[in-house]
Amino acid sequence: MHLRQILNRRNGAPPTGATPISTRVLNRRAAEAPWAWIAAIVIPVLLLAPAIWNGYPLLEYDTGGYLARWYEGYLEPSRSTVYGIYLHLGKDSFFWLNLGCQALLTLWILHLTLRVLGMAQPRRLLGIAVILILGTALPWLASMLLTDIFAGLAVLALFILVMHNGKLSTIEKVSLFLYTSFAAATHTATFGVLFGLCCAGWIVKPFFGRRLPIAGLVQGCLTLVAGALMLLAANYALSGRLAWTPGGAGVSFGRMMQDGIVARYLNDHCDKIKLKLCPYRNQLPATADDFLWGNDSIFNKLGRFDGMNDEMEFIATEALAAYPLWQTEAAVEATAEQLVQVGTGEGSGGWIPHTYGIIERYLPEQVKAMRAARQQHWSIKFAAINWVHIPVALASMLLLAGIALAALWRRRIDDLELLAITACIALLGNAFICGVISGPHNRYGARMVWIATFVVLIAAARSLAARYGSPSRPA
Repeated sequence: MHLRQILNRRNGAPPTGATPISTRVLNRRAAEAPWAWIAAIVIPVLLLAPAIWNGYPLLEYDTGGYLARWYEGYLEPSRSTVYGIYLHLGKDSFFWLNLGCQALLTLWILHLTLRVLGMAQPRRLLGIAVILILGTALPWLASMLLTDIFAGLAVLALFILVMHNGKLSTIEKVSLFLYTSFAAATHTATFGVLFGLCCAGWIVKPFFGRRLPIAGLVQGCLTLVAGALMLLAANYALSGRLAWTPGGAGVSFGRMMQDGIVARYLNDHCDKIKLKLCPYRNQLPATADDFLWGNDSIFNKLGRFDGMNDEMEFIATEALAAYPLWQTEAAVEATAEQLVQVGTGEGSGGWIPHTYGIIERYLPEQVKAMRAARQQHWSIKFAAINWVHIPVALASMLLLAGIALAALWRRRIDDLELLAITACIALLGNAFICGVISGPHNRYGARMVWIATFVVLIAAARSLAARYGSPSRPA
């Protein structure tokens, strides 16, 4: 160190070559400090406003299946034991601890996304969050005991971890890694979307060069490895079986039945192969939901998953090979239909008897609070909400696609446009996985489409900042 630098340091002056922090910057930071506290308090409260108004965490038809995993000791189709353990950890707080974690995770990842894009200002974060809360399903997802809140957040977390790893502290890197792994383990569809994004990253790596760092892609892939190990370990701990969460074949069978493929297969093959469903081939219900979850369905008569899983897997596999063109057409139609099914609130009405039964059986101390909630009195109506949410979601997807296509056309892609492309791939992947395997449902679209609105709002904020001379900058 030179003598001049030593003297400067002793006198409190900045080292030679360093850029001093201007008074203007310090004043700006001081002015923003109260807004940071306001955002940190207001956003989580607004995210949980539906649950606070309800008087109890919002429940969904599938909530009971996840909650029961801790108590029943066996694997249930499409019900992650990892999420079941997560719910169990919050039971003593009547699950408000779970909702608090969901709200804070949402705040953290929204802020972190803005920060790595150089857009992190408290008032901007607050403004974007308020619009998301009013115009999308985000607060309903955060207020509900269901895995859906983690799906969209996991896409953002993976993007940050892969693309902006160098902008994160060690604690942030570890936290994002653990969160993404956990989110992947909570639902097979979320795992599939993240897996697809990682595959897409490796495919386009030669075209992006250093913009898409190998270290980031490796870390992204390792989150999936960790998530898979987490799920296998939880399944073994709760059931004694080292196995993946079952149910994929059965759910896919339901979608094929809904498309008429199963009836065609049975009519073509029942004279050669003895199957349990052959006597019922002309009595199959119109929808997969009626078949799998109806009270007096053929599925129940034949032993549900225990009695039918092998046969459903057999039919689904054989029908895939027997009618490839039909399957392809059905997959394209299901994906397209899933893209536009984005309504909020599916499965969250007052009629969720299985979830009520699980809480009554295993958590009797919560029955009074659960029964007193507005949801159980059918006070939550989503029709008016969806007059806003559906147009916002559809418009956001169109604008998101426009941002991504314009960037690809110009062949000059900045970080925000990379996020838009990532979100497009995630939405398409989610529509394909959910539409083709489970059949299109509003719930599957609503849990992911809010990220399109988020990216569009960031693009609008950046445009306004450029127009009115308020440059974006890291916080």
